[in-house]
Amino acid sequence: MALPRVEGFAIVSADGMLANAQGLMPPEMFFEADQDFFHEGVKRASVIVNGRHSHERYPPTADKPRLTATRAIAALARDPENARALLWNPKGASIERALNELGVGDGMLAVIGGTEIFGLFLPLYDAFHLSRAPRVSLPGGRPVFPQVPAQTPEQVLQTHGLRPGTKRVLDQAKGLTLVTWEQVRLRGQSP
Repeated sequence: MALPRVEGFAIVSADGMLANAQGLMPPEMFFEADQDFFHEGVKRASVIVNGRHSHERYPPTADKPRLTATRAIAALARDPENARALLWNPKGASIERALNELGVGDGMLAVIGGTEIFGLFLPLYDAFHLSRAPRVSLPGGRPVFPQVPAQTPEQVLQTHGLRPGTKRVLDQAKGLTLVTWEQVRLRGQSP
């Protein structure tokens, strides 16, 4: 089974963090323009992949088929709280097996975090939508990728074959920007 298109969606602080040290996204990281972009993106998704905290923070996506990554199970299990969701341990089952079990075979897979999940999909992204909040700093916070802060998020994406598109300004007054990074592959080449 071929994977559907894989797209990541994240907003990071000036220091490359998704959340504060407690694992929470503070109010200063919520921007209406970014939320609008995020919600439009996940509307296109056939399935959403997330960790536990991402699942809790984005209830508007609850109507989508979902894979929630967890170490609490050996491989795959139905989510007792969501009939459209599957609990998935990436060490116990491949993404292909999880999608097959969920009944999703095509469309777009939206990866919405957190750190380990974003890192797990680095070799598979077709696109990664990276919003930047340059006036927010989250010292000791949770990074977007495991390689941050030793590398910037942009360096991590570039290392994995993604190239930046045009920088878009989402909120001029707050300095909020968005760059979509696209995978550079030859036609017909698999990830």
